[in-house]
Amino acid sequence: MSQVNYSVIDTETTGLWSTGHDRVAEIAIVTLSPEGEVIERWETLINPQRDLGKQSLHGIRAADVLSAPTFKDVADEIAWRLSGTVPVAHNLRFDAGFLTAEWHRAGTQFPLEFFEYGLCTMQEASVYLPGNNRNLADCCAAFDITIPHAHSAGDDAEATAQLLAAYMRTETNAEKWTRIFEASQSLQWTVTEPAARTICRLRSRSDAPQETHFLERIVQHIPEAGETAAEIDYLGLLDRALLDRHLSLHEQDALVALANELGLGRSRVVTLHDSYMDQLLAAAWDDGVITDSEEEDLRAVGQLLSVSREKIDSGITTRPVVQETSPSSKPSFGPGSSICLTGDMSKPRPQIAEELVEAGFVVKSGVSKKLDLLVAADPDSLSGKARKARDYGIPVVGEEYVWSHLLTRVNV
Repeated sequence: MSQVNYSVIDTETTGLWSTGHDRVAEIAIVTLSPEGEVIERWETLINPQRDLGKQSLHGIRAADVLSAPTFKDVADEIAWRLSGTVPVAHNLRFDAGFLTAEWHRAGTQFPLEFFEYGLCTMQEASVYLPGNNRNLADCCAAFDITIPHAHSAGDDAEATAQLLAAYMRTETNAEKWTRIFEASQSLQWTVTEPAARTICRLRSRSDAPQETHFLERIVQHIPEAGETAAEIDYLGLLDRALLDRHLSLHEQDALVALANELGLGRSRVVTLHDSYMDQLLAAAWDDGVITDSEEEDLRAVGQLLSVSREKIDSGITTRPVVQETSPSSKPSFGPGSSICLTGDMSKPRPQIAEELVEAGFVVKSGVSKKLDLLVAADPDSLSGKARKARDYGIPVVGEEYVWSHLLTRVNV
C-alpha cells in the first residue's frame, strides 16, 4: 500500500462540454503520498488545436500554446503518471470526463472504471466543511490554503492536494483511506515509463524572462539582396502586421521567414525598421503637432520593432526629414469592407457585428478568399477561421482594432 499515491489532477479547458468540441488546454498532476506530502508536481499547457474559448477565465494565451504539445503527445506520460494511483480532483466528474474523451481521441487505453475509485474534494466538502461553499477557493480559504494563480492547472492542483491533506488530518477514521487505496491497487494498467519524454510548456508569467525579439531570429550574416522590391515586400508585410499595433507570434514568424527568403539580413532589417519609424513620425508631424495618443502609438510601434528610445524621443521632439519611398501596400478598411469575427470577445459577437453593420461594414459568418479582415479575440487564435485567414493571406487583428480604428466613435 505504501507504493500507492494520490494523483491530484486539474485541467483547464476551452469550454464545459467534454463530449462536444471542447478540449483540454492545460493539465497538472500533483503526486501526493498516503501521508499527505507532496512528492512531485507535473504540468504542461496543451495545444487544443482549436480556439481557446473564454480566455478571460483561464488566462491562457494562444501564443502560449502554439509550441505546446498536443494531448496525444503527452497521453502516454499522463497514463503512466496516473496508473495505479488514486485519482483526486475538485469536481472529479468534470476532469475525468475531459481526460476520458482526450484519451479516447488519442487512442490510449485505460480502465474505464479508473475514475470510479477516485476522490472528489468538492463532494467531500459536505463531510469536512458542512455548510461551506463548494468551490475550490472557498474550501481552501476554510483551511487558510492560498492559491497563487487561480484557474492555473498547476496551482489549482497543488491547492487541491493541500485541501485533501487537510481532510486527512481532520478524519479520525484512518480505515477510510485504507479502503480507497486497496480498491485502486488493481488499476495499475501501465508500469513502463515512456521512452520518449515530451517537453512540457508552461504558461507565461509577468515575472518570466521576456522572449527573444523576433529580430534575433533573422539571419545575421547573409549576402544582402539589395533590391528595392525585396524591401518593399518586407515593409508591405510589416504594414499589414502592424494594423492593430500588435505582432502576434504568427506575424513575427512570417516576418522572419520573409526576411530570410528575400535575403534581407538583420542589419538591413534594422535599418528598414528605423526608416519605417521615420515615416510614421513624419505622418504624425503632418499637422504640425504630435498628440499624446500619437506619441503613445509611436512608442508602442517602436517597442515592437526594437527601435531605440533615443531615436523616438528625438523624432517626437524634432520633425525628421525623410526621403520619398515607394507607395506602401498597407491595406485600408472602411465602410463596405468585409469582416469576420472569431473568439470570445468583450461583447457578444452578434452585438459587435450589429455595430459594424450600422457603420457600413459587411460582416461575414465565414472566411473566404474575398474576405478583407478577420478580427480575433486573440490575434494568435488557433480557430479554424484564423488558420484559414492566414492561409489566404488575410490580415488577422485583435478586437481592439474594432474600437480604435473601425468604430472610433463608438463609446465602449
